[in-house]
Amino acid sequence: MTSWCKAAMALTLALSATTFAQEPVATVELPAPLDRVLRDYEEAWRARDAAALAELFAVDGFVLSGGRPPVRGRDAIAERYRGQGGPLSLRAFAFALEGDVGYILGGYAEREGEPDIGKFTLTLTKRSDGRWLILSDMDNGNG
Repeated sequence: MTSWCKAAMALTLALSATTFAQEPVATVELPAPLDRVLRDYEEAWRARDAAALAELFAVDGFVLSGGRPPVRGRDAIAERYRGQGGPLSLRAFAFALEGDVGYILGGYAEREGEPDIGKFTLTLTKRSDGRWLILSDMDNGNG
């Protein structure tokens, strides 16, 4: 094997073993009605209140968790979240609104200021009374 070939193999192995550190995505400030969705979600999750969590969703909303089948509808969402909960801090990376639909992209950690342990997308729909509800919640861990 030529010295050039050995050097190329060594470089390839070194690069494949290198972990590229990535800076966390910056937090954006949400308009108050959207921020309220995240704060209500945190509060219900911390309280382990599956019924309150389900009420944050549209009647035909979805939970799309990694490695699990989709769940649709408030009753099914409440059942999925029954017994779940604990420390949670949500933050937004990005959001957009267009009429009565929108989304929030973000990360979650157990406590505010800690590194994100996962990320999420919330698709939102606005009711006629102006309240934003979650149409779909998709999340997965960073590990």
